[in-house]
Amino acid sequence: MIALLRLLWRVLAILDFVFYTPVLLLLAQLPHGLIRRIYPPFFHAWCRAFVRALGVELRLHQHYRGQLPQHYVLIANHPSAFEDIGIPALFPVRSLAKAEVADWWIVGRVAVGAGTLFVKRESSDSRKAATQALIDAARSGSCLALYPEGGCKGRRLGGRFFSGAFIASFESGTPIVPVFLHYQAQEAFEWADQHLLSKLWQIATSPNPRADYHVFEPIDPRNFDTPESMKDHAYRLYQGWQKRFLE
Repeated sequence: MIALLRLLWRVLAILDFVFYTPVLLLLAQLPHGLIRRIYPPFFHAWCRAFVRALGVELRLHQHYRGQLPQHYVLIANHPSAFEDIGIPALFPVRSLAKAEVADWWIVGRVAVGAGTLFVKRESSDSRKAATQALIDAARSGSCLALYPEGGCKGRRLGGRFFSGAFIASFESGTPIVPVFLHYQAQEAFEWADQHLLSKLWQIATSPNPRADYHVFEPIDPRNFDTPESMKDHAYRLYQGWQKRFLE
């Protein structure tokens, strides 16, 4: 009986996502000036519907005292494609994504409508423009989500963090909110350059589809002399969390 109820709940979640997605696509066709205020709440609800349709148990762990800042630059490690919906399912953020995402079927149109910022990673001019766009967005009060590893690096941290998130935080005076992501079934979630649909199927059929998102104390840019010192401090924190949760 319990198995039947779970199956029914999963079918309803999939139907909810399937019928909700065309609404997002239709809204995304409207001029951005008309939808820029109303679209983000629909987008975050769509991300939550996507999470439910995949059958992922998304858990938020709060390790900080008090409340999060009203405006912040969220950073996270990036082991999977799942966090592209997992993070905005939990946080009201705008993301930075590689330029190719804008051309993806369905996901690209939704991302553009949600106000996602894009960067051509191989272009230094594009990276500079994206950094300035991040600074401007943070100064305007937007909450941002960035992956300072510079892309999916697998279930373990890459060799370094890039500076964009920390420059945006330092120049705008906006705190960094660090989130460490841990997937119980790491192999099923880990991005390894598969086709996106193949990876989503792996996640949806994972034997343990649980995602743990650990939120730690905000990092105040006023406590640092340079963005580089912020970046080095954050990377050391992530190395410690990796040892705590994954090793």
